[in-house]
Order: sequence, then C-alpha cells, then structure tokens
Amino acid sequence: MFVLLLAACGHDDRDYFTLAGSTMGTTYHITVLEIEGSQSNKEALQQAIDQQLLLINQQMSTYQNDSELVGFNQALVGEWVNVSANLFDILVMSMELAWLTGGAFDITVGSLVNLWGFGPNGVDMPAKVPAADQIKALLARSGFQSIELGLKDRSIRKTKPVVLDLSGIAKGYGVDKVAELLAYAGYTDFMVEIGGELRVAGNSPRGTPWRIAIEQPDAGAFGQVNKTVQVSGVAVATSGDYRNYFEQDGKRYSHTIDPRTGYPIDHSLASITVIAESSAYADGLATALNVLGAKQALSLAEQQGLAIFMLVKTEQGFEAQYSEAFKAYL
Repeated sequence: MFVLLLAACGHDDRDYFTLAGSTMGTTYHITVLEIEGSQSNKEALQQAIDQQLLLINQQMSTYQNDSELVGFNQALVGEWVNVSANLFDILVMSMELAWLTGGAFDITVGSLVNLWGFGPNGVDMPAKVPAADQIKALLARSGFQSIELGLKDRSIRKTKPVVLDLSGIAKGYGVDKVAELLAYAGYTDFMVEIGGELRVAGNSPRGTPWRIAIEQPDAGAFGQVNKTVQVSGVAVATSGDYRNYFEQDGKRYSHTIDPRTGYPIDHSLASITVIAESSAYADGLATALNVLGAKQALSLAEQQGLAIFMLVKTEQGFEAQYSEAFKAYL
C-alpha cells in the first residue's frame, strides 16, 4: 500500500532539507527545497507542521476518545452537531465521493470496520470473521444517505445510528493541509508524504519533476518497484489489500470493507494508484476504486477522466492496467 520515493543526489543549486515524524498511527516524511536567498527555520516549521497534524488528528481520529469525530459518533440520532471547518470540509468531500462511486466510498462503515477487527476495537482483540447476522444488522444501520449536512452553519446529523470512519481519506487530507502550510510559508518545491499518500509541488532536489515509484504488491517483500512516474503539482495515493489483512481457515480477509456488502473485498485487483489535484481526493478515490475492482474502476475512470494505474492479479503474476488519463505520467 505504499508509494515510494526514489531518492537521488540533487542538481538544483538550492539546498534542501527533510522533516519526519509520527501522526495518525503512521509516519510522515517531508522534503523541502530552500527558498532562494533565504534560510529556513526548520525547528519552527516542524513545530507548525506537528501542530497542524495534531489538530487534524484531534478532529478526525477514531482512536482518540475525545476527538471531534468520536463526539459526533456518540451524538443522538437526529441531533444537529456543529463541527469544525476541517471536519466539515472532509465530510462534504466524502459525501461527493460516495455519490460518485455509488457507495463504494462510505464513511458510515465504522461499525463494520470495528466488527471485523480493523478499527479501534482491533487493538484489544484479534480480527476474526463475524457472524452473518451481525454483519446484516450493522449493514442495515449504515449508509451514507443517513448523513445530512447543514451548509449554512457547518452542522451535521445522522438519521441512523451510524459510526463514521475517515481512515480512507484523513491521511490524504493531512497531506493537503501540510502542503498548504508550506505554500503559505513561501515554499514552491516540496514533497509531503503521510503513510504512503503524498503531494508534490515544483521540482525535486534533482531539478526535475518528482520521481515516484509504485510498489509491487507482494505481501512478502517491501520496496520492490513495479513502475515509476514523474509528477509535479499533483497528489498520488495508492490503495491495496496486500499488507493489512488476517487469515482464517486458509482464507485471507482484506482490511478494506465493501460498504455495500459488509464484507472485505475479494477480487483480483491487488493495488490501485490515483493521481489527482488533492491528496484527500486521491486518497478517497483510491479507497473507493479498490472496492469496485478492476473492471468497474477502469470504467468509472474513463467516464470521469481519472488518472489511475492498477495492478491486477493473474495466474502469471500482476498485469498493469491504466486509464487514458494516466498515460501522460508513464
């Protein structure tokens, strides 16, 4: 599920620096080229980035009992709750993605994620296949149509006892907010990566567009490259089922739950990479298209002009498939 950077020695005359840390249960890595004629205060910049990410985590985490999202999840059905600008922003985008993908992206899947052992409850108990009647009951209590947004006052309410889970889009949103912070500070050339989701601007230290590698989806090997692309001014996100899963009775169960069925995805699409303007949008799309599977994902991509690259499992190995819009990056 990782998109990897290919490091190289720089040919740009400017110096560059890197920042790293932890957030959202994963890590972040940032590469920034210095502003010409000035020298950065890296400590102050990292502090600002960490504060930004702490804020987003406080707003959107399902693992923090006092987060804004958990507060909404505990609210009564029918109760209007005013939320922060960041949370409302990501909720609006999530609803757009839900309608676009026919429910393949659905943030009301939280109860089902927990039931399968892939949510906060999975920290204390191992993942296992739940009973069919449990899945059916929670499926009836989910559905993105059960969320209503009040555009005038940034409010939200639920018409069913749904549990929201933003794990399919929150890391991408964090990437976007850090990228916006860097741009506001005057930086024009940088790369921001959180948990494999990334966004790039300008050029890399080589003085050329950023060179990104798409990982071979092999559960037994890290860092094996399948394809490299050169990008600038875009975001890249990859979703796959080959890292986070559990096995029971000889069958593998992916961490990606299909919101339409309540069961983990089970198809030949091993990984999908999306290139888009924002990391949140790329992150959410990659999650949704991974749910849809190769055939439906490619059909939607061609219909909407989306740049996607897929690795599909075959008897001979992995077959690369990509949309017309992705050809410009090959």
